[in-house]
Amino acid sequence: MHDARNPGTDLDLDWVMSAQANTSAIERRAATLPARRTVKKAHQAAWLLKAVTLIDLTTLSGDDTPGRVRRLCAKARRPVRDDLLEALGMGPVTVGAVCVYHEMVPVAVEALAGSGIPVAAVSTGFPAGLSPFRLRVAEIGESVAAGAREIDIVISRRHVLTGNWRALYDELREFRAACGEAHMKAILATGELGSLRNVARASLVAMMAGADFIKTSTGKEAVNATLPVSLVMLRAIRDYFERTGYRVGYKPAGGISKAKDALNYLALLREELGRRWMEPDLFRFGASSLLGDIERQLEHHVTGRYSAAWRHPMG
Repeated sequence: MHDARNPGTDLDLDWVMSAQANTSAIERRAATLPARRTVKKAHQAAWLLKAVTLIDLTTLSGDDTPGRVRRLCAKARRPVRDDLLEALGMGPVTVGAVCVYHEMVPVAVEALAGSGIPVAAVSTGFPAGLSPFRLRVAEIGESVAAGAREIDIVISRRHVLTGNWRALYDELREFRAACGEAHMKAILATGELGSLRNVARASLVAMMAGADFIKTSTGKEAVNATLPVSLVMLRAIRDYFERTGYRVGYKPAGGISKAKDALNYLALLREELGRRWMEPDLFRFGASSLLGDIERQLEHHVTGRYSAAWRHPMG
């Protein structure tokens, strides 16, 4: 199930500047969601299994090793224990992708060969995006050449904070061109953009520049994915789709570690964008520990008992 890829549009500054955000109303709406939208028992298990297929299983640590990445890839191939899947009447499932630094792309590509699971590489001077521009562009090309099928790029926050939308657009267009056939996820680092209005405007510019996904955070900021930010970005995606006919994906990342959090994000996604967006080509969780808690909740559903976290290792 894949739609035509977003080719981007010309920069429409009137559209960008018309984007506004009523912060108090957005925060109220987000605060009520967990109480209004709940799923229980078998329905919850089904939603959690769906969440597993939407995870970009991630390791972005300075002490990453080939062995750690191989173990993570093995978990990506079999994210939920076979006995739990059998008890739930499910066949095999896999995660949406494995996300690593460039240096680990060849290891991940080799470990995932034949699985159909894509490798995503963080790029463009991740996480700050402050390395020389030519090196950021070259980094994308290196990761694509190494086999990455998705590139998670970071924007220059200063362009948003100074309102230089043309510079942001031009930067992202070059990044998109460097990605080639690899899909580009534009990380906005929303916790560093100053306001929800800036989040809305940066989301639109990224999509106009051809982003295949817009992503909240690197996971390294003080504030990462939140429901209010997600609401703003999802409505920007809806606006872009209604005007252009192109669907753009969404990826919340950073701080999403509990199964109940995943359910809240999926409920918001379902309300705002509908069922079509609940597929790996249009939605991902950027997470590492989330999978362990989901597997633990699934075991509780099957057995009625909570298990220790060590029973659900990442590798």
